[in-house]
Amino acid sequence: MSDEAIKKENLSEEVNIREAGGGGWLYSDVVKDHFFNPRNFMRYGEEEKFEFNAMGRVGSPACGDEMVLWLKIEPETEKIKECRWRTFGCGSAIASTSVLSEMITEKDGMKIEDALKIKPQDIIARLGGLPDRKIHCSVLGDKALQAAINDYFRKTGKHERVLTAGAKVIDSVLNITDKDIEEAVLEGAKTIEDLQKKLKIGALGKDSLPAAEELLKFYLEKYFKS
Repeated sequence: MSDEAIKKENLSEEVNIREAGGGGWLYSDVVKDHFFNPRNFMRYGEEEKFEFNAMGRVGSPACGDEMVLWLKIEPETEKIKECRWRTFGCGSAIASTSVLSEMITEKDGMKIEDALKIKPQDIIARLGGLPDRKIHCSVLGDKALQAAINDYFRKTGKHERVLTAGAKVIDSVLNITDKDIEEAVLEGAKTIEDLQKKLKIGALGKDSLPAAEELLKFYLEKYFKS
């Protein structure tokens, strides 16, 4: 069945999540199902039991939606065999992450190269549509997946395959961007030593460290200045 056919079928019965007044948003049955019955959700404390080799985090709970994806990628085939996730956000964010986790693991797992071709529109189609003001939730899912795959590339020494589109490259040898430094700060990095430990920035040349320190200071002030 084509994505368009799936979308039309899923929109056949819309669900009003606000019963009383206010002109509430209408969501498809698929969105409702994934919100109330999320697939592959990572419960607190389960990270230690799940043998993942890639993790991606986008957003921040301090200023809006945040998504975290954990992936288990088979090195021999580069298929995504398992995906777990945790999302802090609205029903659309939860449903978007849930359906994305299904898309990349169904049929014995999707190869990395195919997973990177998934667009926000593909996630929306599988959900049967989202209100315009909630489309950003599917964009977050797309970015979280890319962040997780980039993490896998770095952990396996495939720095030349790291995707850097739309970001400023700070360390050209390891393909470390300003967005990587931002995410590291959101995950707890507070010193240049923290950045070096997490990202290995400057490991093959110190030229990138001054710019990294400036960004570190900028993001610490942006997110944590009282």
